[in-house]
Amino acid sequence: MGEKTIPILPCRTLQPVLDFYVALGFEVTFQQRSPNPYAVVQRGGIELQFFGLKQYEPAESVSTCYVRTDDVDGLYAAFRAGLKEAYGRVPARGLPRIGSLKDMSYGMRQFLMTDPGGNCVRVGQPTSEDQHHRPAPRETFARALRHASLLADSKEDPALAAKVIDRVLGLEDEKPTEVRLLQLLVLRADVAARLGDEEKAASVLTRAAAVRLTAEERIEARDALVRLEDLRDRGPA
Repeated sequence: MGEKTIPILPCRTLQPVLDFYVALGFEVTFQQRSPNPYAVVQRGGIELQFFGLKQYEPAESVSTCYVRTDDVDGLYAAFRAGLKEAYGRVPARGLPRIGSLKDMSYGMRQFLMTDPGGNCVRVGQPTSEDQHHRPAPRETFARALRHASLLADSKEDPALAAKVIDRVLGLEDEKPTEVRLLQLLVLRADVAARLGDEEKAASVLTRAAAVRLTAEERIEARDALVRLEDLRDRGPA
């Protein structure tokens, strides 16, 4: 079979979008300015195409696509490094931005990134042949983390995600493990930054950085630790 699917995504102007993808290691393989703005970027087997639309509002975009890879950790590391070199930091909020790498409940390990045109590119690697959602965890804090993560990223409702985390961390009769505490705090700081609550984000990041983990726990919490690093170095929005 010789079929191939190529997403064609909108943007207001091409150049900021192309600069973003070049920072990620893509090559601009085609670009035209007239009769209509249009461009193509490629990186390995990934090809994305873009068209310019003056009336387009990136902040209100719902454009998205999914890239499946066999090395999501490698791509994530390369993209973070490229963005840090280009922007002086790993952009974690606003436009453009890159989200945290995480294991999803439907057998994918993935991250989300949003380009300057507001297009959300989901990059993931299968971790199971079963792509159905697993049942929600029974353990209180694992369940809250999964729920808040889905609200923050899939539902794009950071305010409700914050409420879920605040409620579970306010419990007096149960306490999370250190790993789960770190994961919850990092996500809470992440959504606070998205909501523009800088004071809350800063206080939660300080609390997260104070969590003490063993070497074994650091391996388990590696994704949250990477995100913590990016959020602490987030710079201006």
